[in-house]
Amino acid sequence: MYFSHPRASRVVTPSSIAGADTDILRERPFQLLLLINVLPPLGTALLSPVLGSLVEPLGASTANVGLLMSAFTAPAIFVIPVAGVVSDRFGRRPVLIFGLLWFGLTGTAIALVSTFEAALALRFLQGVGFAALTPIIITSLGDLYAGTKEATAQGLRFTGSGLSQTVFPLAAGVLVGFAWQYPFLLYAVAFPVAAVVYVYFEEPLDDPGRDDSDGDFREQLGDLRTLVEHRRAWTMVVARGTANLAWFGFLTYNSILVVDVLDGTPAQAGLLAALASLTYALAASQAGRIADLFDDRIYPLLALNVSMGAGLALVFLAPSLPVAAVGVVFMGAGFGLVLSIYRSIVTTLAPPSLRGGLVSLSEGSGRAAATMTPILMGAAIALSASSLGFTTAVRAVGVGTGLLGAGTGIACLLAMSAAAPIEMGE
Repeated sequence: MYFSHPRASRVVTPSSIAGADTDILRERPFQLLLLINVLPPLGTALLSPVLGSLVEPLGASTANVGLLMSAFTAPAIFVIPVAGVVSDRFGRRPVLIFGLLWFGLTGTAIALVSTFEAALALRFLQGVGFAALTPIIITSLGDLYAGTKEATAQGLRFTGSGLSQTVFPLAAGVLVGFAWQYPFLLYAVAFPVAAVVYVYFEEPLDDPGRDDSDGDFREQLGDLRTLVEHRRAWTMVVARGTANLAWFGFLTYNSILVVDVLDGTPAQAGLLAALASLTYALAASQAGRIADLFDDRIYPLLALNVSMGAGLALVFLAPSLPVAAVGVVFMGAGFGLVLSIYRSIVTTLAPPSLRGGLVSLSEGSGRAAATMTPILMGAAIALSASSLGFTTAVRAVGVGTGLLGAGTGIACLLAMSAAAPIEMGE
C-alpha cells in the first residue's frame, strides 16, 4: 500500500491558499484577463511616489500637483457607464483592446510634454482608457464564471491589482531618480499586452448585440434603467462606491498623518501604504472561500464593512505607527474582501446583455467616491481646523470618513437583503 510522505501535506499550492477554484489560473482566458489587469491600477499607484518630483519640471505647485490624480479619476465617472453599454452591444474584446492602446498611448505621451496643463490634459485622456479596462475585466469574469468560482476569480483579480500597486511604484520611485519622464515610460507595457490580447483573447460574450439601430440602443438603455430601479441593484451600486471612502481617505492622508501627526518619515508612510496594499491583496485571494463558507453573503459583508470602517478609524486615532499598522491591516482586509464580493454579486444581478452596463455603473460609483473623497475630506479639515486645531481635525475627519463609509455600506446591505429578487421581463 502507498503512503504519502508527511511533508506532502505541507506543500503550499494555489489551491491551499485560495481554495479549490484556483484551477482557473490554468485557463488562458483568465490568464489574459489577469495580464490586462496589470495596467489599470498603475493609473494612480504609479504617480503616488513621484508627484513631488513633478512640481518643478512641469511648473506645478505642491498645492495643485495633486490634480494629476483627480484629472485621471474624473472622466471615468461618466465614461465607465458608456463603456459598459458599448461592450454589451459590440463585445468585451474590442473595448479592452481600445482601452489598452489608449491607456498606454496617453500615459507614455506625458513623458514628452513640458507643461503642467499638457500633463493634466493627457491624464484626463488616460482616464478614458481606464474606463474601458477595469469594468470590462470584471464583467468578462462574470461572463466566464459563476458561483464560488466567479467570486474566486474576482478575488484573484483584485489580488493581482494589489501586487501591481506594490511592485510598479517601487520601480517608478527608482526611475524618477534618473529623470522625471522615466516612470511614465512604464505605461508602454500596455502595447505588448494589447498585441497578446488581440492574438489570443476570445470574445467571452456569447452573443453581443450588434444591431446598431437607435431604437434598439434606446431599448437597451431603458432595460438598464429598469434594472437599476430595483432595490437590489441600486443598493449594490451605492455600496460599491462607499467602499472607496475608507481606501481613498487613507491613501490621501496617509503621508500627512504619518509625517505631520505621528512625527514619522515619508519612508514610513510608504511602508504603511505598502502594508495596506499587501493586506488587501492577500485578503482578496480568499473571496472564493468566504463565498463558499456562507449561504448568505450578507453576514460576512456586514462584518467586513465593520472591519474596514473601524480599521480606518484606528489608523487616524493611533498614537503610534505600530497601532496605525494594526488599523491598516483591519482596513485592508475589509476593503479587499468587500470589493471582491461586491463585484461578484453585481455581475450576478444582470442578464448578460446588461451585465456590462450594470458593472460599469457600479464602478462609476466607485470612481465618483474616489474623486470626491479627497476633496470633501480636505474641505472638512479646512473648515474644522480653526476650531479644533489641525491634528484633531485630521483625526476627526478620518474617523468620520471610516464611519460614514461603513455605515452607508451596512445600510445598503440591509436594504438589499429585504428587497424582492430581480425579475426582468422578456
